[in-house]
Amino acid sequence: MKKSILHTPYSIRYIIPVALFFLITSCKSKQLVMQPKSEVVTIKLLQVNDVYEISPLSGGKEGGMARVAYVADSIREQNPNTYLMMAGDFLNPSLVGTLKVDGKRVRGRQMIEVMNAMKFDLATFGNHEFDLKEQELQERLNESEFEWTSANVYQKNGEDVRVFHAIKEGDSIPISETIIYDIDIGKEYPLRLGVFSVTIDSNPIDYVYYSDYLLEAGSAYSALESAKSDIIVGLTHLSLAQDMKVAEAFENIDLIMGGHEHSNMYVPAGGTHIAKADANAKSMYVHTLRYDLGSEILAIDSELVLITDKTPSLPSVQAVVTTWENILDTEIKQVVGDPDEVIYFAKIPLDGTDVGGRSKQTNLGQIFSQAMAKSFDTLVDGALVNSGSFRLDDNLEGNITAIDIFRVLPFGGAVLKAEVTGELLIEILDFGESASGTGAYLQRYAMTKNNNDVWTLKGSPILDAQVYTIAFSDYLLKGFDIPFLTPENPGVKSVYIPLKTELAYDIRKVVINFMKTI
Repeated sequence: MKKSILHTPYSIRYIIPVALFFLITSCKSKQLVMQPKSEVVTIKLLQVNDVYEISPLSGGKEGGMARVAYVADSIREQNPNTYLMMAGDFLNPSLVGTLKVDGKRVRGRQMIEVMNAMKFDLATFGNHEFDLKEQELQERLNESEFEWTSANVYQKNGEDVRVFHAIKEGDSIPISETIIYDIDIGKEYPLRLGVFSVTIDSNPIDYVYYSDYLLEAGSAYSALESAKSDIIVGLTHLSLAQDMKVAEAFENIDLIMGGHEHSNMYVPAGGTHIAKADANAKSMYVHTLRYDLGSEILAIDSELVLITDKTPSLPSVQAVVTTWENILDTEIKQVVGDPDEVIYFAKIPLDGTDVGGRSKQTNLGQIFSQAMAKSFDTLVDGALVNSGSFRLDDNLEGNITAIDIFRVLPFGGAVLKAEVTGELLIEILDFGESASGTGAYLQRYAMTKNNNDVWTLKGSPILDAQVYTIAFSDYLLKGFDIPFLTPENPGVKSVYIPLKTELAYDIRKVVINFMKTI
């Protein structure tokens, strides 16, 4: 095993053709070098996480998987020991994933096809992979030309619990708890890179069993040590706090490549660092590992590479992306006549980011909730929508089109009108406020706290015994984000569900209609 590990402070790099030339040129000195004086092996680990959109965002300025593919392909040409990895959350949610093609919901098939074209090496489960139905997930596993790994998620059927499998040409191939890459160094024994993975248990689903992430990380770590791994890396989808516990518990972990938070970070923990890139491929990490065979010293240099409109696209991958963009364009026209119609011009960007919408009242949340309040023929007192319904994780600026709203709200759903007591409404508002940082945080219309820390509606204190008419996103009244908020709650006096012929039947059309008027 190695004697020590050296982490250099990470840098940020924009990849443009000229800059990429210098990156590739500089990498030439970092290739697998078999010189007697300095036997240093270089490994490149390319990391993305939380990617829901295959196309660029921000009007084409950020992200795009074909651009990531260009960077990865350029590095592979210069460094044979290069591995492209996904740290969870990529099969759901997306607007494309909600479409039907050949009678079946897409449910992440577009992402698998793109990742296959990109020649991904490895992926792990994020919590949103389990948004899919069991058969849908099985189909995605079967279609994957890359490997999956997980040490703590299992497939459950009643009392029967087993590892997930991929079915390839009739063979059942188990998802391994660890992955080992043996790198030929021209000696009797290869250089061994071991990878383990664990996933946060934030999405309880009947067909999934989550075992304790820290216990299973320890078991996988021990297995990699027993297999005489020279380098041990975590590919995780955990909260930062959980990643830190893993890093502090096992001192010989060399690097943790994580997901879940959506914002880039490079955090020291234990004897290593935790790296997370920005969601939707707005950035990717390029980790350069240099292992000195003589001294057994490992040096790690991590660069955050920003994926922008200056980053070229790899044509072979762009062709797959374009195919799915064309499918989206065709299918969405069956729902909204002119998806490219400009419905609003945003002089000030509308905040649709997860960081913003899940922690504070945003201008986008204000527009959406106000639209909900005005979606019925009779006026309502206020409106509430869970911030987890907003899935774009991006700012909207300039010309806003109808399809932009569908991207923000890919799940759709109805706007429900419910009569609730003031006592329950205050309880709902308190819960939403306490859920800051999660999808249960509420974007509100006409409701706020005054200087005396009292909830008000249109400026007047909310009274316990009074009944208020509130527009809710239908997801909220299912009790998923707020467990006590269901039609069965005694504080819910009535619920009106709109008919298919009514505007309120689809929240996306509600928002589009309203934004045309402001």
